[in-house]
Amino acid sequence: MNIYHLELFYHVVVNSGVSQAAKALDREQPTVSKQVNDLEDYLRVKLYQRRPFKLTEKGELLFQGIAPFFRELPKLEHQVRGGDVIRIGASPIILMEHLPAVEREGRKAFPNLHLVLREANQPQLSEWIERGDIDLAITVVPKAVPPKVFAKELVQLRLVLLVSRESKLKSAESLWARPEVHESLICLTPDEMLCREFQEGLKRLEVEWRPRIEVGSLNLVEHYVQEGYGVGLSVAVPGLHASNVRTLELKGFPTLPLGMLWRDNEDRLIRTFREQVERRAAKISSTLAS
Repeated sequence: MNIYHLELFYHVVVNSGVSQAAKALDREQPTVSKQVNDLEDYLRVKLYQRRPFKLTEKGELLFQGIAPFFRELPKLEHQVRGGDVIRIGASPIILMEHLPAVEREGRKAFPNLHLVLREANQPQLSEWIERGDIDLAITVVPKAVPPKVFAKELVQLRLVLLVSRESKLKSAESLWARPEVHESLICLTPDEMLCREFQEGLKRLEVEWRPRIEVGSLNLVEHYVQEGYGVGLSVAVPGLHASNVRTLELKGFPTLPLGMLWRDNEDRLIRTFREQVERRAAKISSTLAS
């Protein structure tokens, strides 16, 4: 089998399709498609269903066999060259606001560090950790942690609503007091734990309020609130929100457990970064409590 064809097939699976893989690899889609087709022709089997993307039984067998090698290849390259590598996944807010301080402390112990940062939200981060695509995820800890994955909760985050500074809304309770909520709800996608917990809280209040705008990050939630598109669902984090938005407390709603997920409990580099993340989280906790 052609090793290059196998590598392209690996990326097609990881990216759930040829077009997404071509974009991730910065290659021409027809080229990627032809190479994977050549692999299927050589093996005389169909490896995956095109639309919607789904691996066949033979495709799953092949992927499971090659995935560990290609998954670890970038990390192995840096290690062979004499450096230490850690792959961390988190939301854009965490990567921008909190990871720089963690990285500075971690680099003191590992001066030849090669840091790989990948931004995503909770569902994908959990999937990446389970597959071994990243070494450490800083995210909302799911209620069901995948097998062979370690987890530690660090901070309980309160759910809040975001409104523009000019909004006449004084409290979240004023929304529930109406027969029907007319404001547009801006939030993350429904598979996010934040959204699920919010909808559960609404259900207990016997309130129906479905999102009209779904976005991919809390930064975008805030942006659309600032632009006057509606009310945003977010979490209370010190320094997170801009001065031209206000937060409305969601009394009686559950909190979200922000924490870490990782697979290798013995790796010294991962342990060092976990300790730095814990110290950073402790500072946030003390600020939230004050």
